[in-house]
Amino acid sequence: MKPTISRVLLLSIPLAAAAFGQSWEFGGSAGYGLYHNASVTSASASGTAGFSNGVAFGALLGNQMSRWVGGEARYTYRMDDLEVSSGSTKAKASAQSHALHYDVLIHLADKESPVRPFVAVGAGVKLYRGTGAEPAFQPLSSLVVLSHTTEAQPLVSVGGGLKFSVARHTLLRLDFRDYATPTPTSLLASPPPGKIGGWVHDLVFLMGISTVF
Repeated sequence: MKPTISRVLLLSIPLAAAAFGQSWEFGGSAGYGLYHNASVTSASASGTAGFSNGVAFGALLGNQMSRWVGGEARYTYRMDDLEVSSGSTKAKASAQSHALHYDVLIHLADKESPVRPFVAVGAGVKLYRGTGAEPAFQPLSSLVVLSHTTEAQPLVSVGGGLKFSVARHTLLRLDFRDYATPTPTSLLASPPPGKIGGWVHDLVFLMGISTVF
């Protein structure tokens, strides 16, 4: 019986890794994200606008290019509602985001170490999406209008973590990333003469399991 295309692809991955002297890693993770939002000012008020804290889920595909240097493509899904606040008044609208990026990892211990600290830096794109129905009335709309649209922004990823070897081909991972993007001003629209500035920082903490092959 002839092998299927999927079987051929699955068999070719470890063969290619061996041919180039590299090891590969695939895994998933879950955690929580904390936002540092942008400041916003108008003629009569000031406050902050951005996203609320929420859960995070991720996946990665990485490879070890040398004894100390590796790289990985990462995807992170965030449940992060839009929000604007001024004093004790706050308005929210449902939203989500999707981060896709590539990080270079510098390990501080070699591959045989049971614990491998690392630092990571990379870049990619983050897609913000407002979801659900827009409210008929939104508090603080003179400061920022929370729009249910879709907007992509360039992303800078900085962080690090720990890899724990728990079995021959299994790693437990603790990851931290600061996902920084320009403020998405289509989702967070400040009516004239209002001004919203700065970058939005998403501080994401993840715990995951990955397999090495």
